[in-house]
Amino acid sequence: MKVSIFSTCVMDLMFPQVGIAMVEVLERLGIDTDLPEQQVCCGQPTYNSGLVKESMPTIKNQIDAFEHSDYVVGIAGSCSGMFKEYPHMFKEDDPYKQKAIDLANKSYEFTQFLYHVLGVKDVGATFNGEKATYHRSCHMTRILGEREAPFILLNHVEGLEMLPLPHIENCCGFGGTFSVKSPEISEMMVTEKMNDVVSTGAEILISADLGCLMNIAGKFNREGKKIKVMHIAEVLNTNVDLERIDSVTNPVFAKI
Repeated sequence: MKVSIFSTCVMDLMFPQVGIAMVEVLERLGIDTDLPEQQVCCGQPTYNSGLVKESMPTIKNQIDAFEHSDYVVGIAGSCSGMFKEYPHMFKEDDPYKQKAIDLANKSYEFTQFLYHVLGVKDVGATFNGEKATYHRSCHMTRILGEREAPFILLNHVEGLEMLPLPHIENCCGFGGTFSVKSPEISEMMVTEKMNDVVSTGAEILISADLGCLMNIAGKFNREGKKIKVMHIAEVLNTNVDLERIDSVTNPVFAKI
Protein backbone atom coordinates (compact mmCIF):
# COMPACT_ATOMS: atom_id res chain seq x y z
CA MET A 1 0.00 0.00 0.00
CA LYS A 2 1.21 3.47 -0.84
CA VAL A 3 0.03 6.77 0.60
CA SER A 4 0.16 9.93 -1.49
CA ILE A 5 0.83 13.06 0.56
CA PHE A 6 -1.52 15.97 -0.01
CA SER A 7 0.80 18.75 1.05
CA THR A 8 -1.55 21.79 0.87
CA CYS A 9 -0.52 25.36 0.09
CA VAL A 10 0.00 26.46 3.70
CA MET A 11 2.33 23.58 4.45
CA ASP A 12 4.36 24.13 1.29
CA LEU A 13 4.74 27.86 1.88
CA MET A 14 4.80 28.21 5.67
CA PHE A 15 5.27 24.90 7.51
CA PRO A 16 7.40 22.42 5.51
CA GLN A 17 8.67 20.87 8.75
CA VAL A 18 5.14 19.65 9.48
CA GLY A 19 5.07 17.66 6.25
CA ILE A 20 8.41 16.12 7.13
CA ALA A 21 7.05 15.10 10.53
CA MET A 22 3.96 13.53 8.98
CA VAL A 23 5.98 11.50 6.50
CA GLU A 24 8.38 10.32 9.21
CA VAL A 25 5.49 9.10 11.38
CA LEU A 26 3.89 7.24 8.46
CA GLU A 27 7.11 5.65 7.31
CA ARG A 28 7.96 4.45 10.82
CA LEU A 29 4.62 2.66 10.74
CA GLY A 30 5.65 0.86 7.57
CA ILE A 31 3.79 3.04 5.05
CA ASP A 32 5.36 3.91 1.70
CA THR A 33 4.72 7.52 0.68
CA ASP A 34 4.95 9.61 -2.44
CA LEU A 35 4.36 13.27 -3.25
CA PRO A 36 2.58 13.77 -6.61
CA GLU A 37 4.23 16.76 -8.26
CA GLN A 38 1.12 17.68 -10.23
CA GLN A 39 -0.83 18.70 -7.12
CA VAL A 40 -1.51 22.37 -6.39
CA CYS A 41 -4.09 24.16 -4.24
CA CYS A 42 -7.35 22.32 -3.49
CA GLY A 43 -9.31 25.30 -4.84
CA GLN A 44 -11.07 26.10 -1.59
CA PRO A 45 -10.23 29.85 -1.36
CA THR A 46 -11.65 30.71 -4.78
CA TYR A 47 -14.53 28.22 -4.59
CA ASN A 48 -15.69 29.51 -1.21
CA SER A 49 -15.45 33.04 -2.56
CA GLY A 50 -18.08 32.22 -5.17
CA LEU A 51 -15.71 31.78 -8.11
CA VAL A 52 -17.06 28.34 -8.95
CA LYS A 53 -16.31 28.25 -12.67
CA GLU A 54 -12.85 29.71 -12.17
CA SER A 55 -12.04 27.05 -9.56
CA MET A 56 -12.84 24.03 -11.73
CA PRO A 57 -9.48 23.74 -13.57
CA THR A 58 -7.71 23.63 -10.22
CA ILE A 59 -10.16 21.07 -8.82
CA LYS A 60 -9.86 18.85 -11.90
CA ASN A 61 -6.08 19.08 -11.67
CA GLN A 62 -6.21 17.76 -8.11
CA ILE A 63 -8.45 14.89 -9.11
CA ASP A 64 -6.03 13.96 -11.89
CA ALA A 65 -2.99 14.31 -9.64
CA PHE A 66 -4.24 11.69 -7.18
CA GLU A 67 -6.16 9.45 -9.58
CA HIS A 68 -3.81 6.49 -9.19
CA SER A 69 -3.13 6.81 -5.46
CA ASP A 70 -4.21 4.06 -3.06
CA TYR A 71 -4.81 6.58 -0.27
CA VAL A 72 -4.46 10.35 -0.06
CA VAL A 73 -3.45 11.73 3.35
CA GLY A 74 -3.56 15.45 4.04
CA ILE A 75 -1.93 17.53 6.72
CA ALA A 76 -4.98 19.77 7.24
CA GLY A 77 -8.56 18.88 8.03
CA SER A 78 -9.83 21.88 6.09
CA CYS A 79 -8.09 20.92 2.84
CA SER A 80 -8.90 17.21 3.16
CA GLY A 81 -12.49 18.25 3.80
CA MET A 82 -12.48 20.09 0.47
CA PHE A 83 -11.76 16.80 -1.31
CA LYS A 84 -14.90 15.40 0.34
CA GLU A 85 -16.87 18.23 -1.26
CA TYR A 86 -15.66 17.58 -4.81
CA PRO A 87 -18.37 15.03 -5.79
CA HIS A 88 -21.08 17.66 -5.25
CA MET A 89 -19.46 19.97 -7.80
CA PHE A 90 -20.06 17.80 -10.86
CA LYS A 91 -23.22 16.80 -12.72
CA GLU A 92 -24.03 13.11 -13.00
CA ASP A 93 -23.03 12.93 -16.67
CA ASP A 94 -19.66 14.62 -16.10
CA PRO A 95 -16.75 12.17 -16.51
CA TYR A 96 -15.12 13.77 -13.46
CA LYS A 97 -18.08 12.88 -11.23
CA GLN A 98 -16.93 9.31 -10.50
CA LYS A 99 -13.30 10.40 -10.31
CA ALA A 100 -14.28 12.95 -7.68
CA ILE A 101 -16.17 10.29 -5.71
CA ASP A 102 -13.16 7.97 -5.84
CA LEU A 103 -10.85 10.72 -4.57
CA ALA A 104 -13.23 11.62 -1.75
CA ASN A 105 -13.51 7.99 -0.65
CA LYS A 106 -9.75 7.46 -0.39
CA SER A 107 -8.85 10.82 1.18
CA TYR A 108 -8.15 11.25 4.88
CA GLU A 109 -6.76 13.82 7.24
CA PHE A 110 -3.55 12.58 8.90
CA THR A 111 -4.94 11.61 12.32
CA GLN A 112 -8.02 10.06 10.70
CA PHE A 113 -5.78 7.83 8.65
CA LEU A 114 -3.68 6.78 11.63
CA TYR A 115 -6.62 5.90 13.86
CA HIS A 116 -9.47 4.87 11.58
CA VAL A 117 -7.54 3.21 8.74
CA LEU A 118 -4.36 1.91 10.36
CA GLY A 119 -5.98 1.25 13.72
CA VAL A 120 -3.10 2.99 15.53
CA LYS A 121 -3.51 4.73 18.90
CA ASP A 122 0.09 4.95 20.12
CA VAL A 123 2.88 6.08 17.77
CA GLY A 124 5.53 5.99 20.51
CA ALA A 125 5.77 9.76 21.00
CA THR A 126 7.09 11.08 24.33
CA PHE A 127 7.23 14.48 26.05
CA ASN A 128 8.85 15.64 29.27
CA GLY A 129 5.83 16.57 31.34
CA GLU A 130 4.58 19.46 29.22
CA LYS A 131 1.00 20.67 29.45
CA ALA A 132 -0.91 21.19 26.22
CA THR A 133 -4.35 22.06 24.96
CA TYR A 134 -5.96 21.26 21.60
CA HIS A 135 -7.79 23.58 19.20
CA ARG A 136 -10.48 21.64 17.33
CA SER A 137 -10.82 23.27 13.92
CA CYS A 138 -14.23 23.95 12.38
CA HIS A 139 -13.77 22.30 8.99
CA MET A 140 -12.24 19.13 10.40
CA THR A 141 -15.07 18.84 12.92
CA ARG A 142 -18.00 19.86 10.76
CA ILE A 143 -17.01 18.77 7.24
CA LEU A 144 -14.98 15.66 8.07
CA GLY A 145 -16.95 14.93 11.22
CA GLU A 146 -13.75 14.06 13.08
CA ARG A 147 -14.00 14.60 16.84
CA GLU A 148 -12.13 11.55 18.10
CA ALA A 149 -8.84 10.63 16.42
CA PRO A 150 -6.63 13.58 17.49
CA PHE A 151 -7.60 13.22 21.15
CA ILE A 152 -6.99 9.47 21.24
CA LEU A 153 -3.56 9.87 19.66
CA LEU A 154 -2.58 12.74 21.98
CA ASN A 155 -3.76 10.86 25.05
CA HIS A 156 -1.26 8.13 24.19
CA VAL A 157 1.71 10.52 24.03
CA GLU A 158 3.77 9.60 27.07
CA GLY A 159 4.51 12.54 29.37
CA LEU A 160 2.08 14.96 27.69
CA GLU A 161 -0.70 16.32 29.89
CA MET A 162 -3.73 17.41 27.88
CA LEU A 163 -5.84 20.22 29.34
CA PRO A 164 -9.43 20.90 28.19
CA LEU A 165 -9.90 24.04 26.10
CA PRO A 166 -12.95 26.15 27.06
CA HIS A 167 -15.38 26.79 24.21
CA ILE A 168 -13.55 24.23 22.10
CA GLU A 169 -16.35 24.37 19.54
CA ASN A 170 -15.60 28.02 18.69
CA CYS A 171 -13.89 29.04 15.46
CA CYS A 172 -10.50 30.77 15.67
CA GLY A 173 -11.61 33.41 13.17
CA PHE A 174 -9.40 32.38 10.26
CA GLY A 175 -11.80 30.65 7.89
CA GLY A 176 -9.54 31.21 4.88
CA THR A 177 -10.87 34.20 2.96
CA PHE A 178 -13.24 35.04 5.85
CA SER A 179 -10.39 36.65 7.80
CA VAL A 180 -9.65 38.86 4.78
CA LYS A 181 -13.25 39.78 4.01
CA SER A 182 -14.31 40.36 7.62
CA PRO A 183 -11.13 41.30 9.51
CA GLU A 184 -12.89 43.04 12.40
CA ILE A 185 -15.03 40.01 13.22
CA SER A 186 -12.06 37.71 12.66
CA GLU A 187 -10.00 39.73 15.13
CA MET A 188 -12.67 39.43 17.82
CA MET A 189 -12.93 35.68 17.29
CA VAL A 190 -9.19 35.02 17.49
CA THR A 191 -8.97 37.22 20.60
CA GLU A 192 -11.57 35.03 22.29
CA LYS A 193 -9.66 31.93 21.24
CA MET A 194 -6.37 33.33 22.53
CA ASN A 195 -7.92 34.14 25.90
CA ASP A 196 -9.39 30.65 26.17
CA VAL A 197 -5.98 29.12 25.44
CA VAL A 198 -4.29 31.34 28.02
CA SER A 199 -6.91 30.39 30.64
CA THR A 200 -5.88 26.72 30.47
CA GLY A 201 -2.31 27.40 31.61
CA ALA A 202 -1.03 25.24 28.75
CA GLU A 203 2.55 25.51 27.52
CA ILE A 204 1.71 24.12 24.07
CA LEU A 205 -1.18 24.75 21.68
CA ILE A 206 -1.82 21.85 19.32
CA SER A 207 -4.09 21.59 16.28
CA ALA A 208 -4.47 19.53 13.12
CA ASP A 209 -5.09 22.57 10.90
CA LEU A 210 -2.20 24.80 9.90
CA GLY A 211 -4.37 27.77 8.96
CA CYS A 212 -5.80 27.86 12.48
CA LEU A 213 -2.37 27.56 14.07
CA MET A 214 -1.01 30.34 11.85
CA ASN A 215 -3.88 32.64 12.80
CA ILE A 216 -3.76 31.94 16.55
CA ALA A 217 0.04 32.07 16.68
CA GLY A 218 -0.05 35.42 14.88
CA LYS A 219 -2.39 36.80 17.53
CA PHE A 220 -0.18 35.54 20.35
CA ASN A 221 2.82 37.13 18.67
CA ARG A 222 1.12 40.50 18.20
CA GLU A 223 0.06 40.50 21.85
CA GLY A 224 3.53 39.55 23.06
CA LYS A 225 2.26 36.38 24.72
CA LYS A 226 4.39 33.25 24.63
CA ILE A 227 3.13 29.78 23.91
CA LYS A 228 4.60 26.96 21.83
CA VAL A 229 2.42 26.21 18.80
CA MET A 230 2.68 22.73 17.24
CA HIS A 231 0.87 20.77 14.59
CA ILE A 232 -0.19 17.36 15.85
CA ALA A 233 2.18 15.66 13.38
CA GLU A 234 5.11 17.37 15.10
CA VAL A 235 3.86 16.23 18.50
CA LEU A 236 3.51 12.63 17.31
CA ASN A 237 7.04 12.77 15.90
CA THR A 238 8.74 13.97 19.10
CA ASN A 239 11.28 11.90 21.07
CA VAL A 240 9.92 8.69 19.61
CA ASP A 241 10.26 5.47 21.60
CA LEU A 242 10.95 2.98 18.82
CA GLU A 243 10.67 -0.01 21.14
CA ARG A 244 7.18 1.06 22.15
CA ILE A 245 6.15 1.37 18.50
CA ASP A 246 7.35 -2.17 17.82
CA SER A 247 5.44 -3.51 20.80
CA VAL A 248 2.21 -1.65 20.10
CA THR A 249 1.95 -1.02 16.38
CA ASN A 250 2.28 -3.33 13.51
CA PRO A 251 -0.42 -1.51 11.57
CA VAL A 252 -3.77 -3.21 11.31
CA PHE A 253 -5.49 -1.87 8.23
CA ALA A 254 -8.94 -1.45 9.68
CA LYS A 255 -10.75 -0.29 6.54
CA ILE A 256 -8.89 -1.91 3.66
